[in-house]
Amino acid sequence: MGKTNPKDDAAQLMARTVSEIVSTLIQAHEEGKDVNLNKLKCAVSSKYGLKSQPRLVDIIAAVPQSYRTVLLPKLKAKPVRTASGIAVVAVMCKPHRCPHIYVTGNVCMYCPGGPDSDFEYSTQSYTGYEPTSMRAIRARYDPFVQARSRIKQLQQLGHSVDKVEYIVMGGTFMSLPDDYRDYFIRNLHDALSGHTSCNVAEAVYFSERSRIKCIGITIETRPDYCLPKHLSEMLLYGCTRLEIGVQSVYEDVARDTNRGHTVKAVCETFHSAKDAGFKVVAHMMPDLPNVGLERDIQQFIEFFENPDFRADGLKIYPTLVIRGTGIYELWKKGEYKSYPADVLVDLIARILALVPPWTRVYRVQRDIPMPLVSSGVEHGNIRELALARMKDFGTKCRDVRTREVGIKDLHEKVKPNQVELVRRDYVANGGWETFLSYEDPIQDILIGLLRLRKCSEKGTFRPELLGRTSIVRELHVYGSVVPISARDPTKFQHQGFGILLMEEAERIAKFEHGSNKIAVISGVGTRNYYRKLGYNLDGPYMSKLLTIVSTCHDQNLQLESAEGVQEGVHTTISAKGLLDGRSRGQLKMKKRGKNGTRKSLAEVHIGHRRRKKGTWKKKKCCHFA
Repeated sequence: MGKTNPKDDAAQLMARTVSEIVSTLIQAHEEGKDVNLNKLKCAVSSKYGLKSQPRLVDIIAAVPQSYRTVLLPKLKAKPVRTASGIAVVAVMCKPHRCPHIYVTGNVCMYCPGGPDSDFEYSTQSYTGYEPTSMRAIRARYDPFVQARSRIKQLQQLGHSVDKVEYIVMGGTFMSLPDDYRDYFIRNLHDALSGHTSCNVAEAVYFSERSRIKCIGITIETRPDYCLPKHLSEMLLYGCTRLEIGVQSVYEDVARDTNRGHTVKAVCETFHSAKDAGFKVVAHMMPDLPNVGLERDIQQFIEFFENPDFRADGLKIYPTLVIRGTGIYELWKKGEYKSYPADVLVDLIARILALVPPWTRVYRVQRDIPMPLVSSGVEHGNIRELALARMKDFGTKCRDVRTREVGIKDLHEKVKPNQVELVRRDYVANGGWETFLSYEDPIQDILIGLLRLRKCSEKGTFRPELLGRTSIVRELHVYGSVVPISARDPTKFQHQGFGILLMEEAERIAKFEHGSNKIAVISGVGTRNYYRKLGYNLDGPYMSKLLTIVSTCHDQNLQLESAEGVQEGVHTTISAKGLLDGRSRGQLKMKKRGKNGTRKSLAEVHIGHRRRKKGTWKKKKCCHFA
């Protein structure tokens, strides 16, 4: 007899271990029991004498197709990756020099990376050691390979990838040559559809019909590469959100750090981007040289309260000292000193307490490995530390991400009970913004949101939005991802919240904005959703003429204008009688205290009750053709 290969024996034992783990999980599911996966893996591995436990991806791969729907949510690694209802896929463009180096003679003093840096194979502002950077380097910066490999990785970890949002990172993408940008975007869409396209228009056509939907593309850029011509090009790509480097609202700081643009340019960029329908996310950097703690706090107060800023989202990147940068030289000479760790945590906690409920804080802290940081953030979990510090201060963070239903369920194991439609109005960047959301106000849980804008009086540069037109800049229902064609009564996607939000947006656009047309900046993969609601493709937008066929009885509920929204007033609309056709009732105005809502803010609540079986009883306001 031939000798058995020890490696073959180990592989067989591992296969038997994986099989037994999966069988135990299936049995537990059928019996309605909960199983601690880590304990189960440890016990079965010890039973077969294995030195190491099986990988999660191997266990997921062994789950039978008939049980994948029920078991994968319990097995997926890093569930926060898709807790917001989408799978985010970050990709990087090829390394290139920062465009303003040809104007100012150098890059920003805090910026690592780029072809001329100590990290020469990395993109601008990255070191090459971030997870996204390493995936890009392995793929030789090929967009198709980056996208396909990341999607496959998420699938192996148990995540649904039916809805993908791309984030294009790696410096100022719009400064690259036109042919490279077209090649890059074309391959991102082709990675989802499997089609080999000749141009962006063809790639978008097939991506729209792909099984895996591209629900949006986010592009990192600078204010000087966010002009109308750049915005128009990004609309053709299927881009719906911009991440714009602001860093500071002080002109002297922008000048001293060699930023290469003015703060006025930032305000103008926000204005034109929102009037074109884009969602705007700002990058801000506390702890820059010559600022100090008090000015740092004041600049965030200015950022949230000044209508010229008021971005939809925020990424907070505390300054890091990294070798090869200008700030590293200042630090070596003793001319710059970072905040102590406790002071920085206190500062982040105070900033998070200022965030209004319509703003989403996407990230706190760069994803740069700590060994590369000479001075700056000492902790990898500074957001968690700041949230814990807020409890000590007696304050709460009410940004969108903190209140999302998926995040709340994941971290606090709480689910909404009494869901209401909440309305908040505010003025930003020359336009009237309405933030609609379905929330449980008692538990402070957010299920879905919609951003509606009446553009500024000067109007927009986009011909599709000229005249009496309102624009929906975002529609998003949160919670774990539900596949496009699926329904899950235990989750919140595909339960009708999006339709109700759109109906309310149409009502506001028609009766309050005085618009005869409403447009939506839609991701390529969500266009069919809006077609079902009566929208048609209008350039890069989906649009619809507003013709009322409503059964509403009381039009006195409308707020006449943004200026008519009283400051610090909480507005409640009684929902009694909506379903049987009776009058909506009267507006009930309740004054709030000093700690109430922010400037130019009104909230409207319409109650929704939850049935015993877990479904939602929705009360519709009105319908439009």
